[in-house]
This record gives sequence, C-alpha cells and structure tokens, in this order.
Amino acid sequence: MAPSYFNDDNSLLNFVVKEGNGVKGLVDLGLTEVPGRYIQPPDLRINKQEVAGSLENVTIDLSELDGPNHEQVVKAIVHASETLGFFQVVNHGVPLEVLESLKVTAHQFFGQPAEKKAVYLKEVSPSPLVKYGTSFVPENEKSLEWKDYLSMMYTNDADARESWPNDCKEVVLEYINTSTKMVQKLLQILIGSLGVKLDDSRLHELMGFNLVNMNFYPPCPNPDLTIGVGSHSDAGMLTVLLQDGIGGLYVKKGDQNASVGNEVWVEIPPMHGALVINVGDSLQILSNGRYISAEHRVRTTDVESRVSVPRFISPLLTVKIGPFPELVARDGVARYKEVIYGEYLKNYFEKSLDGKKSLDFASI
Repeated sequence: MAPSYFNDDNSLLNFVVKEGNGVKGLVDLGLTEVPGRYIQPPDLRINKQEVAGSLENVTIDLSELDGPNHEQVVKAIVHASETLGFFQVVNHGVPLEVLESLKVTAHQFFGQPAEKKAVYLKEVSPSPLVKYGTSFVPENEKSLEWKDYLSMMYTNDADARESWPNDCKEVVLEYINTSTKMVQKLLQILIGSLGVKLDDSRLHELMGFNLVNMNFYPPCPNPDLTIGVGSHSDAGMLTVLLQDGIGGLYVKKGDQNASVGNEVWVEIPPMHGALVINVGDSLQILSNGRYISAEHRVRTTDVESRVSVPRFISPLLTVKIGPFPELVARDGVARYKEVIYGEYLKNYFEKSLDGKKSLDFASI
C-alpha cells in the first residue's frame, strides 16, 4: 500500500514534484496500490475491453514517394490527416539504430538516482532549454498522470550540446537532424494539397519551434485506475513519436465532439522501426479544419516500464497562425481566428489536459 508518510497531498507532491523523485520514486518505494491523487474519475479511465481494436493498416511507406506510387502515398497521407489525424511511417530516413539508442537512453536517464534528475527541475535547471518533471501541470490537476518526463527545447545544435544532459544530447540531436527532412516533406505535402503555396521562410516559421520529450511510464500497480497521459490534442503542427514495443497509445476515432461514454478509441499499435505522426492544433487551424488534430491518450501498464520519445514541431512563438486566406476564400468562412502561437501555447499549458478544449482559444 501507499507509504503512511504520504498522509496528505502536500507530502506526496513534495516527494514526487518538488524533490524530483517523480512517479519512478514512488514505484521504487514498493507501492502495492496507487496513492489517491493518481486515481482518475471513472469516466476518464481507459478500459482496454472497450477499445475498438487497433489500426494496423494506417502505415505509410515514405520511400514510395520517390517512385511510381507517389500520388497514392500523398493521398494516403492526406486522407489519414483528414480523418484520424494519425498515421505511422516506415522508411522515414531515421536510422533504426538511432531509434533503438533513444529508447535505451530514455531508460538510462530515468533509471538514475533522483538527485541526478532533479538538477533539471524547472526551478533549478541550469538552462531554460531543459526541464525534468512529472505529470502535465501538477499544481493545476485534480488527478495526476502516471508519467515522468525530460523536455529538451531545440534552438540549434550548439545550444543543445551546451545545455542538454550529456547522456542524451547526441542521440536526440541525431533524432532531430535525421527526421527534419521527413517533417519538411510531410508539411509540404499536406499544405500543398490544400492548394496553398509557401516559400521556404514561411515554412521555417511554421516549423521553427521544436521540443523533444523523453516520457517514462513506470509499471503501475493499478493500471485500470490511472492514466499515463490524459486525453488531449497536441498544440503544434506535427508530432513525430517513437514508441517502444509495450503499447498503450490510443486515439479517438470519428466524431471528435462525441460525448463522454460514446467515444470510439483505437490503439496505435507499436511497430518496430516505425514512427507515429500526428496532426497538431496549429495545422488544424491553418487548414481551416480540414486536417484533424485528433485526441489521444496513454494507458498505464503493470508489466514493465514504457518509454516514448515525441518530437513536437511547432510554429515560432512570435508567429501568427490563422486559416490560410486561400482556404477562407474557398470555404466562405474562417472557422478560427488568428492568434499568436506563443499566446496559444501559454493558454495550453495553463490548464490541465481536457480533450480538444485548447482549440477554444482560437475558435470563432
């Protein structure tokens, strides 16, 4: 059971959040049941039996963009982005040894003693480019997520080498540098398919702010009561996600406005060597709602620790995002107002995760 000295929320939050022990520290104490602060309301729990299968067939071979099947691949990328907001890619240009090294590195970082990780806590981190933490916004959440994370903001290679943890920086830089061409190609396809032409400087603005997270989900004694990540959509343009072989990533299918209890969730199954791509809110706004930033969430497991490594590709913080004028003219209506991305992101992180309510900030 939970140790008796966690007799109130303050002592639990001090241990997990302020002292930097994280969920990993709780598990290392030998918990046999989760503390109450981690128990989710029944309607937010993930019941594996109620999940409508998995999506093995949304896998796209990007090498075929350079062959006779180019148009079919473009159509598959666009269709997945319009209907689900998620797809998996293979032959993406990131070496498999880099993907394997990322997973090993994530396990090694979170396997360190708490004091080694705590030097990167937001309040004491030697650089604003690096933050270690737990859950999403613990001080604003009624129920905490069963997750620890390391977040690394990318500005350029030199800053990363100076600021990021020594054990992580080289492999994460390789992840960024080998995936950037793929990201550019996907955005050019998706924006080009809207009938919109962008010059290189505008494309750079729309993908100029980058974060890489290493997420760590320790085994949970009561997975049916908890969540790894609550239901949400991502704020940026695209997310590139490496997941390990354990599984637990679910995406909401169909009606994004379906009421609680009537949603259909499907699993994005782990696939060796594949990367998961998902559309973010910014691309939904720019596309005037044609592309879908689908809700997704992560289940916990009692089997073993799970890691994932997302790269969040977003507009520069000073850039204004709103529906492309060509689409407003064609659709006859702007479904979103123009907002500064930095203000959108600030609003996003001020609240706990709650489906797609972050988009309300830009809604008309």
